[in-house]
Amino acid sequence: MTDIQLFCLSNGTATELSSQAVKLERDLQTLIESNMATCLGVRFLASEYKTGKTHRGRIDSLGLDENGCPVIIEYKRHSNENVINQGLFYLDWLLDHQAEFRWLVMETLGKDAADQIEWTGTRLLCIAADFTRYDEYAVQQIPRNIELLRYKLFGDDLLLLELVNSQSVPDATAVKVVTSDVVTATLQPRATNGKDKSVTDWLDMGSEDFRALYDQTVSYLNSLGDDVQEKRLKLYTAFRRLKNFACIVVQANRLLVTLAIDPATVTLEEGFSRDMRNVGHWGTGDLELAIRTLEDLERAKPLLERSYRES
Repeated sequence: MTDIQLFCLSNGTATELSSQAVKLERDLQTLIESNMATCLGVRFLASEYKTGKTHRGRIDSLGLDENGCPVIIEYKRHSNENVINQGLFYLDWLLDHQAEFRWLVMETLGKDAADQIEWTGTRLLCIAADFTRYDEYAVQQIPRNIELLRYKLFGDDLLLLELVNSQSVPDATAVKVVTSDVVTATLQPRATNGKDKSVTDWLDMGSEDFRALYDQTVSYLNSLGDDVQEKRLKLYTAFRRLKNFACIVVQANRLLVTLAIDPATVTLEEGFSRDMRNVGHWGTGDLELAIRTLEDLERAKPLLERSYRES
């Protein structure tokens, strides 16, 4: 059970606010779907999406996250409901019906979004008032990108979302999952095309010192909290809590780190920090830092921590 308590402070007196769950699962679903981008960094695609006559199911919510990764969201009101197995069933269905999902993205968000889908980062989000210790243990045994999110409502105007547990794999399309309901075949990752070099390509071309700089930057971002999730995509590495707070784009002899910070709140330094609000770029975030040396990394750390803290 959650141990989070929320208090209202008035004239130096603290009054505890009592938490509650939604009366109906549909109420929770409607609330999240209406605020998906704000709460989760996910663009809404569909609600109660039918998986066809063969699978005979309905996916609660479908979306596309900030990194272009497909997202399935399943909800439950009670901790004794087995939402994880249900979500895994839909997750495997989605990976086996990529063309159908791509068409949905193209109809909803446009061709550019459909062309940039990152299947390797396909995710399952389970949102509930609480989870059992068996749920939390099960997530760690399953080779899929799964996140358990606990929610609480306080009064009429406060919503808390807490990351309870998560599991991450390098490539969601290249693993095999066995559940009590379905056995899925191993899927091979989709070939990537394009002239842009990948993170791995740039690191392989770099010097030993440059690779060490990347490793130390990654290590520092991961050390900011137990809830940090690292996801290496083809063109950048993303770091998120519930939403991205930092992305690393690797280039020749420098790291470009974009942060979820309003550039107007930062004193910009030529050659080090840059306002990206009106500039197209890989990754997410409006503030860009150029890190070339360990000294640059030290200068960047207060801003990296701030982006984590405020995300």
